[in-house]
Amino acid sequence: MTDRNRAVLSGLAGIRSDLEDLYRDLHRHPELGLREHRTAKKVSDALRDLGYEVTGGIGGTGVIGVLANGDGPTVMARADMDALPVREQTGLPYASTVNLTGPDGAEQPVMHACGHDVHVTSLIGSARLMAQTEDAWRGTFVALFQPSEENGDGARVMIDDGLTARVPRPDVVLAQHVLPYPAGYVGTRPGPFLSAADSLRITVHGRGAHGSMPQAAVDPVVMAAMIVVRLQTIVSREFAVTAAAVVTVGSIHAGTGPNVIPDSAVIDLNVRTYDDATRNQVLKAIERIVRAESEASASPKAPEIERTAAFPPTINDEEATRRVADAFAAHFGADAHTIDLQTASEDMSEIPKAFGAPFTYWGIGGIDAGLYAEAARKGTVAQDVPVNHSPAFAPVVQPTLDTGVSVMTVAALAWLSG
Repeated sequence: MTDRNRAVLSGLAGIRSDLEDLYRDLHRHPELGLREHRTAKKVSDALRDLGYEVTGGIGGTGVIGVLANGDGPTVMARADMDALPVREQTGLPYASTVNLTGPDGAEQPVMHACGHDVHVTSLIGSARLMAQTEDAWRGTFVALFQPSEENGDGARVMIDDGLTARVPRPDVVLAQHVLPYPAGYVGTRPGPFLSAADSLRITVHGRGAHGSMPQAAVDPVVMAAMIVVRLQTIVSREFAVTAAAVVTVGSIHAGTGPNVIPDSAVIDLNVRTYDDATRNQVLKAIERIVRAESEASASPKAPEIERTAAFPPTINDEEATRRVADAFAAHFGADAHTIDLQTASEDMSEIPKAFGAPFTYWGIGGIDAGLYAEAARKGTVAQDVPVNHSPAFAPVVQPTLDTGVSVMTVAALAWLSG
């Protein structure tokens, strides 16, 4: 551990209890994307009390805090704030029982099933440590709290609301995510890390008829079924085995009864890729297959293909990642690793792109180390370790929070000179 890291992190023990209380409070009170008003207020109040120059309401609920501390680089650290429409099944004493009204007007359960409560708490912790030890570093530390990551629009709404004019241009942007690895684990990866994600809604058209008279119909259910089967051949037959891509059909909706052939069928699917060439090839293949199957079925109307969501790939800057990885190796020793490619997706990279700044994004573990080790010994990690977006996902409080605070702080100090 360097003297600077030791000086800044020495205050962690004194704020640990406060951070644990904050984490449990955030976990108990999750909020959906662009509705994170309570979370944003707690963040703004905490930063203001620490002496940060705070701007709230960016893109609705986004918050930035700026701590200028003399000449030196500007480091931006980002955390996302939103939760998911999932009913919590962790059994924790601080489990969420929140229900909120969804876009359709119906009540839906909400929980922090992706660990954004860890991210917010960790960045608040780092912000506190940086504010308490201004004699140990020089430069500007920017804490950015982003809304609506899960919807893929939070970074963009902040940018569209003038983010780049409200904060100094960062020399580097840092971000992290808690993942289903053992608590205490720290993993970096240069280059591609998180996948691009595209969600598509495909509507194919037929001609409805009585279920007993299929000769009078063009059956969109059969058409949709053939499309689903053919989509499975894109990755397996159009790419080399070393290519990384996923095509998943998540839902099919058609018809109202067993004896009615409907007029149309709707297919919702998701695509994950790691580079633009693969992404474009997969999307073109989907369109080709959908149109060809519709024509083969004598569809009376061309299919409709709508992109309902899109996340960019997260491709870490090589030099920034090397600097962070070296700092982590020196500080965390054997707990610092090179992490595998992840099929999850993020919109965070839109922020450094808007500034023209390099970025690096890493993962930390949040699973009880004993539980993970036992599952690994039995070969049942996939079955026994809850993953992000699961109703059972709940990072252990410690050492997850200590790691999240320490990692973000060590990374920031790799730029902020003493």
